[in-house]
Amino acid sequence: MKPAIPNLRSFDEAMAKEFYVGFLEFQVDWEHRHAEGMPLYMQISRGDCLIHLTEHYGDCSPAGQIRIETPELDDYLHTLRAKDHPNCKPGPIVKQAWGTREITLTDPFGNRLTLYCE
Repeated sequence: MKPAIPNLRSFDEAMAKEFYVGFLEFQVDWEHRHAEGMPLYMQISRGDCLIHLTEHYGDCSPAGQIRIETPELDDYLHTLRAKDHPNCKPGPIVKQAWGTREITLTDPFGNRLTLYCE
């Protein structure tokens, strides 16, 4: 098996792209609609991390959570904090009892992305 690709629910293409591409610095790999005016299904990536964002009802529930290993977590958070996003203010990194350092960000659709490193 290879790594799973999580699906996250989205409701607005512009908001999704602003958050994931503009703020988190993912890239859009591809987009798909069954026909013009239909819901968007797209793949985004950053490094080896792949995520599918879907506007399709029934693909997945809003307010999901995924964990993303982020080896350069401190540098990445420094970059995000410097952007001063109006709806996402990354707080402090939390040292967990199991040994990881983590921070959880919430996207505009209620999905949580926990970024972590050892």
